[in-house]
Amino acid sequence: MPNPFNSVEALTEQLINAAPSGRRTLVGLAGPPAAGKSWLAGNLVEGLVSRGYSACVLPMDGFHLDNSILDVRGLLARKGSPATFDVLGFIALLKRAKQTTNDLFVPIFDRRLDRSINAGALIPQDTQFVIAEGNYLFLDEEPWNQLFELFDQRVALSADFETLKTRLVQRWLEHGHSQREATERAMSNDIPNAKTVLENSRVVEWCFES
Repeated sequence: MPNPFNSVEALTEQLINAAPSGRRTLVGLAGPPAAGKSWLAGNLVEGLVSRGYSACVLPMDGFHLDNSILDVRGLLARKGSPATFDVLGFIALLKRAKQTTNDLFVPIFDRRLDRSINAGALIPQDTQFVIAEGNYLFLDEEPWNQLFELFDQRVALSADFETLKTRLVQRWLEHGHSQREATERAMSNDIPNAKTVLENSRVVEWCFES
């Protein structure tokens, strides 16, 4: 069973204490949609920086396949599911992030444009902690399971399933959809993706209760 945390400060200290010496630390932070990954990753970076370490976030979302490709493959309605990411590209970048001391240019996902932008962010060469965050980092199926051993430390976000459903519907309401439309969108794609994460991910060392 993973060790539970409910304090960002305590988890930050754990990351520091367990970091390998002499090289960059790659942290995997995973959980279902609406579990709070971006919030936790940002707060961990702030905590690390406040303690004198250099750190940044590496979101998996930058590896979304373009809508034109998803449309051809019949996957546009399932955008955000495992099949709609360039997972091999993500694996290759994580290997570089762990092994190189050079600057790394990484893709980002622009939600306003609904597409990925190549080389949209920089991981400076002196970055000590890279917090990689995404839904499927610990997924126990090919080729996603190649990610697991790349991380020096692993944190899973846990959240009550009913809470996730409420948050996912609320996301679509905030985008101007009606209650019926928001519920349909959440149930047709977001909820199945959340179940995939919760039911098919490997157990990790630490979890954060969101």
